[in-house]
Amino acid sequence: MRDIRRKEKAIKDKDEMIKILKEAKYVTIAMCNDKEPYLVTLNHGYDSEKYAIYFHCAHEGKKINILTSNNVVWGQALLDIGYVFGKCDYLYATTQFRGTVTFIDDIEEKRHALITMIKQLEPEPEKVIKKQITKKSLKKVNIGRIDIDYLSGKKAERVVVSL
Repeated sequence: MRDIRRKEKAIKDKDEMIKILKEAKYVTIAMCNDKEPYLVTLNHGYDSEKYAIYFHCAHEGKKINILTSNNVVWGQALLDIGYVFGKCDYLYATTQFRGTVTFIDDIEEKRHALITMIKQLEPEPEKVIKKQITKKSLKKVNIGRIDIDYLSGKKAERVVVSL
């Protein structure tokens, strides 16, 4: 992989990149079919043990059609720190990733995926877990797992004046 041009913005620490995956409210993934790119934004849960990202989605549609024919994705998680008024600069931290998508059939892995997502996204996860995760919901839900094989990161935590 090619290194980023602005070396001072590179995140080199894998733990810092993973922290972004855990804190980001969503990820955006890019996929490709017949040389045509397609992007989707997903809520997600990051699993440190599996080095994977879980998401839920419908059982049919454009995303499913594309991922069935080409399961390689690139994605990004973004922490939006904000625009710096008067400086024409923006502060952020991102993690980019590449991986392959697998759709999960195993009920126990689906349970694990949903719990992972709920714990990452909900302020009171136990209430939501108890209410939302049922035998019926586990059979019905479609869960995708992105097995990550590459990570990189970039950040701008302060304004840099360049002339």
